[in-house]
Amino acid sequence: MARYRGPVCRLERRLGKNLQLKGERSVNGKSALEKRNFPPGQHGQARVKLSTYGIQLREKQTAKIIYGVLERQFRRYYATATRYKGVTGTVLLQLLESRLDNIVFRAGFASTRAQARQLVGHGHVLVNGKKVNIPSYRVKPGDSITLNEKAKNLKLVAESLALLERRGGRKPFIEFNQETLTARFLQLPSREDLDDIPVKEQYIIELYSR
Repeated sequence: MARYRGPVCRLERRLGKNLQLKGERSVNGKSALEKRNFPPGQHGQARVKLSTYGIQLREKQTAKIIYGVLERQFRRYYATATRYKGVTGTVLLQLLESRLDNIVFRAGFASTRAQARQLVGHGHVLVNGKKVNIPSYRVKPGDSITLNEKAKNLKLVAESLALLERRGGRKPFIEFNQETLTARFLQLPSREDLDDIPVKEQYIIELYSR
């Protein structure tokens, strides 16, 4: 599957938002966005006024980049969200937050969602005791997530767990057992729980409703 392989700092600078794509750098203030808070390129510092469509498109791009999904997959999430009761924008974020790679990131096993996707893809993640290597697997409330014994001893996992504390700790919808390194997805997050997601989801809904 095609996926962006370039420097992610350029994406953050283009959107002007900290998307937590660089792990350590996103926390210690050394990200490219902190150093050069303007879009990349020759005309990056020129003032550009976005149209309504441009604003809506940028919000969609932001959500896609944060969660690491492509257009076709993102459109399916939107279509699914429209069939659920509740605020469509909030339901859309809940579906994205329920992805296994995102839960692995939220639990602290990985410092970025891209790193979490790699852990899942390499077969290091167990859901309710069974190996799952599909990053988009939808975790249900009550499911437990842990790593296999090999992955628990990885240096990057230890570093990621330490980094999570500096980032502000886990969200209330994640319960974590430090002794067994097991996370439990307690419930679907409310919009207030996702205060670190710099997305105005209503613009996305308006874009797809055009």
